[in-house]
Amino acid sequence: MAAARPGLGRVLPGSSILFLCDMQEKFRHRVVYFPEIVAVAARMLKAARLLEVPAVLTEQYPQGLGPTVPELGATGLQALSKTCFSMVPALRQELDRRPQLQSVLLCGIEAQACILNTALDLLDRGLQVHVVVDACSSRSQVDRLVALARMRQSGTFLSTSEGLILQLVGDAAHPRFKEIQNIIKEPVPDSGLLGLFQSQNPLF
Repeated sequence: MAAARPGLGRVLPGSSILFLCDMQEKFRHRVVYFPEIVAVAARMLKAARLLEVPAVLTEQYPQGLGPTVPELGATGLQALSKTCFSMVPALRQELDRRPQLQSVLLCGIEAQACILNTALDLLDRGLQVHVVVDACSSRSQVDRLVALARMRQSGTFLSTSEGLILQLVGDAAHPRFKEIQNIIKEPVPDSGLLGLFQSQNPLF
C-alpha cells in the first residue's frame, strides 16, 4: 500500500500507533465525562488490536494517581510510568524503533496537559497527530475546549473514534471488517462534545 501523503491526514495501519494516556483511578471522579472517554478509548484499543496497530500506555505518577482503570481493557500492555506532562520522553525508545511510523492516534487525559504536550512533542518529531476528540477530556470543559483549539492551531488533526477506525480498515472487503463493524455499531457515549463544536464558536 502506498504511503500516506504528508499533510493529508490519512492513517494507515502499517504506519500508525495508538497512544493511551493516563486513564487512571484517581482521575475517575475529577475528569468530566471520564467513563465515556475511557469507553471510547477502549473501543479504539479493540479496533487497533484487530487491525494490528500497536498501542502504548502511560501512567502519570501511578504511586499517587493509581493504576490504569480496568475498563480500558489494556490487559497485556505494559504501562510506562512518567512524571513529565508529555508521553514522548517515556516512549522515546518505542518511537525510535519504528522508522516507518507516520501517524499517532492520541487518547486520554488531560487535554490541556499531557495530551497537548504530547501532541506538540510528536509534531516536533515530524509525525502526524490525530487527537481522538471523543476519547480526550479534562477536569474542566473550558480547558478541554481551549486545548483542542490550541492543538488544531498547531497542526494536529481532530478526529472521532469512528472516523479513525474506518480510515484504518479502509475497505468493507477487509477480512476483519465484520468484527470492526460490531465495534462501531455500538453507540458512542455522549462526552459533551456537541456544545464544544457549535459552528458559532470562534475557537473552531
